[in-house]
Amino acid sequence: MPIMFSQELPIYTALVLLALPQYYLYSKATCRSKNPAVLPTNWPILHMFPSFVANLHKMNDYFTLVLVGSGHNFRAHGPPGTGMRLFVTCDPANIQHIFTTNYTNFPKGAEFAAIFDIMSGGIFTIEGEPARQQRMKIKSVLSSPRLVARMEAWCRDKVENNLLLLFTQMASTGTSFNMQELMSRLMFDLAATPLFGVDPDLLSLDMPPMEAAIAMDTVMEVAFFQVVMPASCWKLMRRLNIGPERKLKAVHKVLRVFVMEMTERRVINASSVDVMFHAMTISYMIAARDTVATALTWIFYNLAQNPNIVSIMRNELSLIASHKVAAHPDAMVIFKPDETKSLVYLRAVLYETLRLYPPAPLERKMVAANDIMPSGHEVHAGDTILISLHSMGRMEGIWGKDCLNYNPDRWLSEDGNKLRYVPSHKFMAFNSGPRMCLGKDIAVMQMKTVIASMLWNFDVEVMKGQCIEPKSSCILEMKKGPTITLVME
Repeated sequence: MPIMFSQELPIYTALVLLALPQYYLYSKATCRSKNPAVLPTNWPILHMFPSFVANLHKMNDYFTLVLVGSGHNFRAHGPPGTGMRLFVTCDPANIQHIFTTNYTNFPKGAEFAAIFDIMSGGIFTIEGEPARQQRMKIKSVLSSPRLVARMEAWCRDKVENNLLLLFTQMASTGTSFNMQELMSRLMFDLAATPLFGVDPDLLSLDMPPMEAAIAMDTVMEVAFFQVVMPASCWKLMRRLNIGPERKLKAVHKVLRVFVMEMTERRVINASSVDVMFHAMTISYMIAARDTVATALTWIFYNLAQNPNIVSIMRNELSLIASHKVAAHPDAMVIFKPDETKSLVYLRAVLYETLRLYPPAPLERKMVAANDIMPSGHEVHAGDTILISLHSMGRMEGIWGKDCLNYNPDRWLSEDGNKLRYVPSHKFMAFNSGPRMCLGKDIAVMQMKTVIASMLWNFDVEVMKGQCIEPKSSCILEMKKGPTITLVME
C-alpha cells in the first residue's frame, strides 16, 4: 500500500469502529420512536456523522423532517478533522442572499469541481469571469431563432414519429412499461441530436442498450454521496479506488467513449476532441436529459392519480385540438410547440410538479468569507451550505397548510387566466440569480409538447402495488418505475 495512506487509514479505521455501535444505537432509537428527534443526534467524537450515514438512503426526506422542526435552517458537523461543517437551509430569504444579494461570497467551490470532475471546465463547475463568458456564449446560441425553431421541430418530430408510435403499439397490446426509462430515452435523443447532429435513436421499437444514459445516472448517484459526506471520506476512497469511486471511474470511461463515438459519427476528426469538449458535452447532456426526463416522469405519475386534473387539462387542450379532430377524426393529435405556449393550466401543472419534485433536489455552495444570513445564522469561511429544494416545496411556512397537496390551482390568478408570480428564490426549479437556467424556455417547450400530445391521445394508468420512492441521487429519479399501462383515449 502506498505510503501516503499510512496516516489516514488508522484514523478512518477508528472512525468506522466508533461509528458502528453508535449507528446501531441510532437505528434502534429511530425505529422505537414515532417522532424522531428534530435535530441530528450529536454523538461523542463523531457528532452528527452517524445520523447522516443512517439516513443517507432517504436524505431528502430526512432534511425535510429536520427543517420543518428547526425553522427552515439547521447546522450539522462531523468528526474533528473531516471538515464536515454544514449549514442546511430552505429559507427563501437565505436563498436570495446566497444566490443573488451576496452571490460572490457563495461559490460552488473546489470540492464541487472535484466531485463533478467529469464536467471540469464546463459551465456546471466553473466560476467567476470564465463562467460569465461561457454563459454569454451559451445564451447567444440558445437565443438564436434558427436553433430554437430547429429544436422545436426535432421535439415535435420525435414525439410524433417515435414516442406516440411506441405508445400506440403498447396500448394496442396492453403492454406495461417503465415510464422513467422511456422518458430517459426520449430526452437522451433530444439532447444529443442538436449537439452532435446525429440522433442516437434510443427511443426505437427495438430498445437498444443505453450504457451512456445509465452512466450519467451513476455519476449523479455517486455525486450525491460525495455532496452530503465529508470530502475526506470520498477522497480517500478515490485514492484507494474502492467503493463508489471505483464504480465512478468505470462510468467516466463509458461517457468518454460515447462522446468520441458520437463525434466520429458527425465526421469530425477525433483528434480535435479535447478534454474541454468532453466536459462541456457531458455537462449539456446531463442538464438537457436528466432534468427534463425526471420532471416528465413525476408529472405522468401524479396525473395518473389525479383524473380531475387531467380532465381540466384536456378541456384546455380541446381549444386547439377541436379543428384537428374534425379534419382527421381517426388520427393521433399532435400539438406543435407554438400551440401550447398560451396554455396556462398546463404550465401550472408543470410548475406544481417541479415544486414538489424538483429534478435537482439539493444545491451545494461554499462560504468564501464569514457572513450572517438573513435568518440570523452565522456562517464561516470554509463552511458548506446545502440548499434543500425538495424541502422548500414541503414547508407550510412557505406554501401554506396544503403544501403537501398536489394542487396546480395555487399557481393561477383568481380568474384562472394568468400565472401568479412566484420569485425564483422561493421556486428554485430553474435556479436563481446569475446562474438562472439558460435552457428554461426550451425545457418547458419540450415538456409541454410531450405532456399535451400524450394526455390527449392516451389514458395513463399506474400499476397498483408499486413502491415509488426517489433514488439517493443529485437527480430526483425514482428507484424503480413507475410501471405504466396506456389506454387509447
